[in-house]
Amino acid sequence: MTTRINTLVLLAGLALAPFATHAQDAKPAPPPTEAMPAWEQLSPAQRELLIAPVRDRWNREPERRPQFMEYAKRWKDMPPPQRDHARRGMERWEAMTPEQREHARAVFNFVHGMSKEDRRAFMGKWQQMTPPQRNEWVKAHPAPPAPMPPSKP
Repeated sequence: MTTRINTLVLLAGLALAPFATHAQDAKPAPPPTEAMPAWEQLSPAQRELLIAPVRDRWNREPERRPQFMEYAKRWKDMPPPQRDHARRGMERWEAMTPEQREHARAVFNFVHGMSKEDRRAFMGKWQQMTPPQRNEWVKAHPAPPAPMPPSKP
């Protein structure tokens, strides 16, 4: 069961990673000091602060707009428990080192399309590998290169 959950979290993190901020840009959220108001009670300046990053990315990456729209539609259609699961996957992805992300991409690429039984068997083997064995496996089974994030103006 743990293997399945880890795989699902990994897959959710990979699927939603484009919406996650880059780890070097991520800043911990300040602790809430008071209950935050509903959207309707936010000032125009507060709404602008929340929307600006999305607008900037939308304008900066016009070739990815269809993909962004698809992500937004999928997110809207997710039930709350699935959103929470996906959010945890994104947070886990953001906390990964570059090496961990490389491993995650390689494993995802390898297991993508496998039956549940085959995926479960592979993940059992993966968990039993030592770090050097995992590194060797990733070298032998590299994932396609990840798209480079656009440079910031």
